[in-house]
Amino acid sequence: MTHPRGSASKTAALSAALSGAVDLSALKARAEAPQKQPPAPPRAPAAEGAAPGAPASAGAVIDVTEATFQTEVVERSLQQLVVVDLWAEWCGPCKQLSPVLERLAAESGGAWVLAKVDVDANPRIAQLFGAQSIPTVIAIGGGQPVDAFSGALPEPEIRKWLGSLLDALRDRLPGIKAAEQNGGGVEVPEDPRFTEAEEAFERGDFAAAQAAYERILDVEPANEEAKTALAQVKFTARAEAAGPDAIAKADADPADLDAQLAAADLEVAGQQPEAGFARLIAAVRRTAGDDRNKVREHLVALFELFDSADERVMKARRDLASALY
Repeated sequence: MTHPRGSASKTAALSAALSGAVDLSALKARAEAPQKQPPAPPRAPAAEGAAPGAPASAGAVIDVTEATFQTEVVERSLQQLVVVDLWAEWCGPCKQLSPVLERLAAESGGAWVLAKVDVDANPRIAQLFGAQSIPTVIAIGGGQPVDAFSGALPEPEIRKWLGSLLDALRDRLPGIKAAEQNGGGVEVPEDPRFTEAEEAFERGDFAAAQAAYERILDVEPANEEAKTALAQVKFTARAEAAGPDAIAKADADPADLDAQLAAADLEVAGQQPEAGFARLIAAVRRTAGDDRNKVREHLVALFELFDSADERVMKARRDLASALY
């Protein structure tokens, strides 16, 4: 089994192949064998107000083996959504994806549970699902797979995927409604790493805030929240450093690239993104080589501060492509 190469993407074919087509009772005999292993302990204590009928080990994240699969996954999925994470210690993308899934599971307060399966120690589970690569993530509801994806998807896509599953299964799985009625069932503590970064940002220590977010990304390269926050910190630091006369200086000397970059930052900060984008696109048209690349990279960084579907960004991207080619 190998981890996928290239960009991670949702695998529709995998979802279709799994949905309603896998007999999860295949491991039941093994689980009931005399030599079965004891149930793996949950990674977190059961939340108050956990779904009625849920197994006692109702933590947000549990380790599952071939021996505990029937109880911890199949039977549990009759009450709440169970998301199975097939991973291995040697798998790089798994190390990006797993922390995101664990954090989202904790945030759900019992609406769904993350069941982690080490495929090296439990190969029959991976074989059961016909997994060809890892990470592979399978959603189990009502005792059957209902959807799946492979690869380390970005956090926003995972949130959307989970949201659609919860909406589809809410009337079938009582644990989802129970968790939501209990306000999520558990108060999720703030992440101290983000608290440190946010406090530094609020007191204007942008270097400390940037360093704090970079430390998060060193451990979780796929953490979209940290990526977005880091981009905002860098932008705010630049905009604060630009003097009030930055735009006038840039207009007076179009050849001064640093002045153009500072002016664009100030225009975006002043709620005039179209002006900032247009300024840098004009600079791209006037430059070449390293200078052009410097301007392009700065402009792309500004795009990342906005929703990718923002019409102003979409138009500027088209204009940039025209300027470059």
